[in-house]
Amino acid sequence: MVGAVLAMAHQTGEALVPVLIGVAVERGVVEGDLAGLLWWLGALAVVYVGLSVSYRYGARAGERASVTAAHRLRTDLIDRALAPEGGADEGRLPGELATIATEDARRVGAVVMALVVGVAAATGLAVGAVVLLRVSVPLGVLVLLGTPLLLWLVHLLSKPLERRSETEQERAARASGVAADLVAGLRVLKGIGAEQAAVARYRRVSRDSLAATLRAARAEAWQSGVVTMLTGAFLALVVLVGGRLAARGDIGLGELVSCVALALFLIGPLSGFSWVNAQLAQGRASAARIAEVLGAEHAVSADPSSGGAVLHRVEGRLRLRGLSYGSLRAVDLDIAPGETVGVVTTDPADASALMHCLGRRADPDAGTVALDGTHLSALGLAELRTALLVAEHDADLFEGTVLDNVTAGARTDTATTAAITASGTDDVVRALPDGLDTAVTARGHSLSGGQRQRVALARALAADAPVLVLHEPTTAVDAVTEARIAVGIRDLRAGRTTVVVTTSPALLAVTDRVVLLDGGGVAASGGHEQLVHECAAYRTAVLA
Repeated sequence: MVGAVLAMAHQTGEALVPVLIGVAVERGVVEGDLAGLLWWLGALAVVYVGLSVSYRYGARAGERASVTAAHRLRTDLIDRALAPEGGADEGRLPGELATIATEDARRVGAVVMALVVGVAAATGLAVGAVVLLRVSVPLGVLVLLGTPLLLWLVHLLSKPLERRSETEQERAARASGVAADLVAGLRVLKGIGAEQAAVARYRRVSRDSLAATLRAARAEAWQSGVVTMLTGAFLALVVLVGGRLAARGDIGLGELVSCVALALFLIGPLSGFSWVNAQLAQGRASAARIAEVLGAEHAVSADPSSGGAVLHRVEGRLRLRGLSYGSLRAVDLDIAPGETVGVVTTDPADASALMHCLGRRADPDAGTVALDGTHLSALGLAELRTALLVAEHDADLFEGTVLDNVTAGARTDTATTAAITASGTDDVVRALPDGLDTAVTARGHSLSGGQRQRVALARALAADAPVLVLHEPTTAVDAVTEARIAVGIRDLRAGRTTVVVTTSPALLAVTDRVVLLDGGGVAASGGHEQLVHECAAYRTAVLA
């Protein structure tokens, strides 16, 4: 608001400058009044000071509002992306979300500054039209009728730019997402010799992004050129009409000077409208992309109201009844409090679906999952994830030290120390130059796969959750270390419910019992040794 008011004052002053110059010419040149000339020159100097101050502080206020709006949008986007209910990242690479939260938010924020400029330009045109009406009714009418027509044409010309800007941002976000995805998997790509295929993929996406950017740039240049031509033709018409009026004696020399100067002044507001339309076109395209993220459906229903169920004490009893989701079909499973259960799946999709339902990253298509007799859907997500922790196989580390990562969710220092030992992270610490204080880069890429996996496991164990679900926590470690970790998990988690979704014989050997999921349902249940001898599908999944 402050920026708009100051911008209006600036444009009013700019519009008055030609008027004051015309009056000064009339008094000093036509009438030879030196005192009048000096008086009006003084008034002109005061107006210049006023419009200069208004521009300075108005631009500052407008820019601050623009940056603030972009920041708030960015915060809303981050809140939505990190919301426990999920859903914002469905079908989008992390790099795409980053581009939307940065570039798209910046473009929408810039609309605030565009509105300030638009209000100022409208004020300048209005003041100019009023002055022209006082000087000459035909000139004033010409401006009042011609300006809306010109603005309508400018709006029509912005449509192709809006469409191409939307495509440009979409392709740029896609390229950014693919780049982030490739960097994250760089070590794997090198390991399988797929660097050339990865480069070729990024090159294709990058070329698409470049082509879209060039199309948008051509559309913007074409719009600017045509608008400049139309604006010039309109101003030339105003000057021509003013000149003919002066030649007939309908207006004086000073008034002619004012009219010509006002016509030149109108270039600024009209050019401002061209820029505003371009900003609005790009802002609308970015706003649509932001709205898609903010309006994305939640993967699970939102937290219940204050009357929702509360777990005062978590025993750790899990019960799955008729659970169907993804590849799972009518799974029935009971896990007693304090029991350590291994889950073996012949299809990796079954493991992924089970982890989604237990962690409530998705609601099942049918059936229920209950914790201590309470359906997970009746619990607040924050409370649920405090009571039941699901540690994904591909869990990422964050920037900081090894200790920072391990203690991210730790409840006590004792739990941290025990978790470091049980997960085999103590071996990692001894091998690192600064031990627990060794710096870890984003996503843990400064560590090897086995080191990263053990630190992530230590973080999950240190949280000391009443119910812990682990998914393949030892795939990147050697057999000796894996056996030691298996014993560490068993001893540390004694008396608390633990579910280990894995095909590792070492981990399965320390569980109380094992459940085999085959074909989307429970196919067998029993001890590890028993199933190895009695179930062919289990042997294939575990020992093959």
